Amino acid sequence: MAEEDDFESEDESGEAAAAAIPAPREQTALIGHEAAEATLLQAFQANRLPQGLLITGPHGIGKATLGYRFARFLLAQAAEPGAGGLFAPAAPSSLALAPEHPVFRRVASSGHADLLTIERGIDPKRKRARSEIVVEDVRATGAFLRLTPAEGGWRIVVIDTADEMNRNAANALLKILEEPPARAILILVSDNPGRLLPTIRSRCRRLPLRPLPDATVAELIGRYRPDLSARDRGTLTDLAEGSIGRALELAEEGGIKTHRDLLQLLAQLPDLDGVALHAFADKVARWGNDDGYRVFTELMPATLARAIASAAAGARPDAEAPLAKLLVRRGLDRWVEVWDKITHLFAQADAVNLDRKQVVLNAFFALEEAAR
Repeated sequence: MAEEDDFESEDESGEAAAAAIPAPREQTALIGHEAAEATLLQAFQANRLPQGLLITGPHGIGKATLGYRFARFLLAQAAEPGAGGLFAPAAPSSLALAPEHPVFRRVASSGHADLLTIERGIDPKRKRARSEIVVEDVRATGAFLRLTPAEGGWRIVVIDTADEMNRNAANALLKILEEPPARAILILVSDNPGRLLPTIRSRCRRLPLRPLPDATVAELIGRYRPDLSARDRGTLTDLAEGSIGRALELAEEGGIKTHRDLLQLLAQLPDLDGVALHAFADKVARWGNDDGYRVFTELMPATLARAIASAAAGARPDAEAPLAKLLVRRGLDRWVEVWDKITHLFAQADAVNLDRKQVVLNAFFALEEAAR
């Protein structure tokens, strides 16, 4: 199999309701990744399709959308013998299929015989989604790919997201990649390819996607969440870091309010209001608020990281100015240490199930100590 190869490439209230957000397998549009789409189309036309394709980039930027778009395109070639078969001389101009196309409809409904999707399954004991992709999920892939394509084209597997595989699942996938069946393509979607086995990465053709421009994110927020005020849309655009998926998740999970509450507390440093701090910690860490707690543990280190980056670049901060002003009191190296300490604290809390309220308090205490 080929070595790893990179494809180079104040408030005004809205009254409209939030629009339904299609799942990647149902999404008709691919925005901001035209170059990546063209690269895949060129590979198809040159008959140089990889048997392992690794689509990488930050969470929520359209990787799975591109993966399903490519899968639909390939499956449609076999479904249209009148066009000349899989390697038809007529060159299509994009990977897009119309939503009324039979292949599009079958993929959207998870009903295409030549497409298998691997995601985190349901834990039968806990009756909820597992935290990882387990070996039982991946084992089905080998048997599926060894079957003759039902419609004479390709057998395609989409793994979303591949870095959620545990060690046993990854090893099972590696065995398939080492001896891939003919007429089979594995499309791996990965937010964090560094978590994949190097031997998996080396057996896939890599297609990295970049974060979306802020203007694109803002436009999409307006499309999917017209109910939000202009101020809230601007906040989400700033926090999204090029990911429309992240922006919409933050909107759904109270990220705007959490971020503003966080900034209000940071503005009190180095003398935190104990009553306000405990009230915030109680709200974030309360039982059943898993999404709210996760949002906080993402936003706090990200807010500190942005302030450090702005200070290092000599930029003048805006919304996060209260925190940025504190950076001049101590060297940036000290604040990087605090960022590392907080990030490690949150990771450790998840791993050993520490008391969440105390974790929230300790994170603020670390900032308070550094700010004095």
